[in-house]
Amino acid sequence: MTAAACATRPRFGKAEASKSPFRIAVINDEISPDFDRACYVASHDFGMSWIELRSMWGKNVMDLSAAEIGEAKKILAKYNLRVTDIASPFFKTDWPGAPKSQYGSKGDLHGAAETTFKQQDKILEQSISLAKQFNTDRIRCFDFWRLDDVAPYRAAIDEKLRSAAEAAGRQDILLVLENEFECNTATGREAARTLNAIQSPHLALNWDPANAVMRGELDAFPGGWEALPKSRIHHCHVKNAVKNAEGKIEWSPVGKGIIDWTAQFRALEQLGYREAVSLETHWRGGGTAEQSTYISWAGMKQALKESGAL
Repeated sequence: MTAAACATRPRFGKAEASKSPFRIAVINDEISPDFDRACYVASHDFGMSWIELRSMWGKNVMDLSAAEIGEAKKILAKYNLRVTDIASPFFKTDWPGAPKSQYGSKGDLHGAAETTFKQQDKILEQSISLAKQFNTDRIRCFDFWRLDDVAPYRAAIDEKLRSAAEAAGRQDILLVLENEFECNTATGREAARTLNAIQSPHLALNWDPANAVMRGELDAFPGGWEALPKSRIHHCHVKNAVKNAEGKIEWSPVGKGIIDWTAQFRALEQLGYREAVSLETHWRGGGTAEQSTYISWAGMKQALKESGAL
C-alpha cells in the first residue's frame, strides 16, 4: 500500500475507544501476519488498547518459540496493547471413536496443523502458559469438529469440556467456548444447550453471532441470543455474513449483513457487559486482509457509535 493511501486512512484515537464500556479489540492476524504491523494498525489507526492473539509471523501462536514470545511482548509494550485472550485451537479436532468429521482441519494457521485428540492436553498446557506470559486469564476453545449425529457422543464431549474447564480453573484461567459453525456448538441455541449442560464457572461463551448465521441460524440475533445464559458471555467476536445472489451465506464486512451489530452492541451494553468485542473480519472483499479489516472496522466503529457504546 502506498504512503498516500495510508495517509488517507481514518484514525480513531485511544481516548475515544477508552470511553467505551467494552474492551474494543481485533484479532491480530486479521490485519497482517507481521505482528508489529498488526499492532501498529490496531493501536495507531484503530485507537485500540486491546488485541487478540491467534497467529503471527506465519505461525500459530501455539508454535511460537521463546524468543518469538519475547519479541511479541516487546511489540505489545511498544504500542501499549493488552491481550484479551489466547485464540487457541483447543478442541478443534475430531472426537475419538466417532465418524471422521467432514469439517476436519484444513491445516491453516487458525487451527494450526492437524492435531489429534491425544495432543489436546498438551495444547491446553501450552495455552495456559501463553496466557500467563501474555497477562491474560482467557483461552478460547471449541467443541470438536461437527458430527452429523453428535447425540451418541454428546454426554462424553460435555464431560471432556467440563474437565478441561476445571483444569484451566485450577490455574485461574477461563475457557471461552466459541460457537464455531464447523464444530458441534455452532449456533446460539446449541451454545445455550452446551453451557446449560456444563455448569462450570470456568467455562464461558465466546459469542459469535455471524458463525451462527453461517450454520443457518439466520435469527442468531435476536433469536439465538435470547436463548443464551447471558451471564456466561465473556467474549464476543465481531464479523458479519450475508446471503449472496445465489442464496448462499458468505462473509461480509461488519457494516453490511444479517447481524444488526448496532442492536447487538446495545443489547450487550444493557446487560452490563464489560468484556471484549473483538473484530474478526474473515471477509476479504477489500482485497488484502488489512484493507478488508479497515473497511470492516469502519462498520464496527459506526455500530458502536450508533449503539451508544462509544
